[in-house]
Order: sequence, then structure tokens, then C-alpha cells
Amino acid sequence: MPLHLIKLAVGVEDADHLASLQDRRIRDHDGRPAVPLTTRRLPRRAEEILAGGSLYWVVRGSVAVRQRVLAIDTAVDEDGQGFCILMLDPARVPTVPTAHRPFQGWRYLDPAKAPPDLAAAGAAGDELPPHLQAELRDLGLL
Repeated sequence: MPLHLIKLAVGVEDADHLASLQDRRIRDHDGRPAVPLTTRRLPRRAEEILAGGSLYWVVRGSVAVRQRVLAIDTAVDEDGQGFCILMLDPARVPTVPTAHRPFQGWRYLDPAKAPPDLAAAGAAGDELPPHLQAELRDLGLL
């Protein structure tokens, strides 16, 4: 079973803003487009993540979107410090908005706790923006 990661999208307003920021950074990775994401820590459970795992983005207090992890690379900066590069699929999949508290860095996300994709949850379209859906869900109205 694949393992997932979860990370805060700091300074990002919504999923469209995340998309516009990432689209500027898309590059070729092994003959296909990918979005690089650098982080200091290398996931020790990389094999489980690469077995079909995704990175779930927390945007303004709610898990809003996920991206499949295509590769995990390492590099060294000019100061000799190692870092990790997560290569993400540029396709962003909206998820059912799920409240999440702030944290630093990234965390592992158990597949059983990962929010379902919005399309798989029976969403009929874009009736409400995701942040309003999350707020209504938090209030117990959805």
C-alpha cells in the first residue's frame, strides 16, 4: 500500500494560486513534465511513497489538493548541505476539503487518513469554492 506525504502550502491562497506558482517551475524529468519541490529531509520510507503515493497540500487550513510523487532525488547545495527534491506530477487532483492544523515541514500521511478525491466523493461540480466547503464542513453543515 502506498504511503503519502502532507505539507503546508505556505502563502498560497487557493488551489488555483498553487497551480500558477507551480506551472512556472515545471521541468522535464525522465522525459515527462514534473514539478520539483525541495526539502531538507529525505523521506526514509521513500520506496513506499514511490509505490503510488501522493503529496497532499494543506491550503489555508484545509487539505485541498494532492499530487502524485513521481521521483525522489537528492542533491547538495553550495554549502555542502544535502537536500531532497520531490518530483511531483503537474496534475493536481482536488480533494474533499478537510481541516488540518499547521505543522512544520512535511509529514507522512497514512492512506486511511487521506481525504478522498473530490470527484470520487460524488462532487457534482463547482457549486461552492473549496474554502467555503471546508468551512461549512467544519460547522457540520455539509
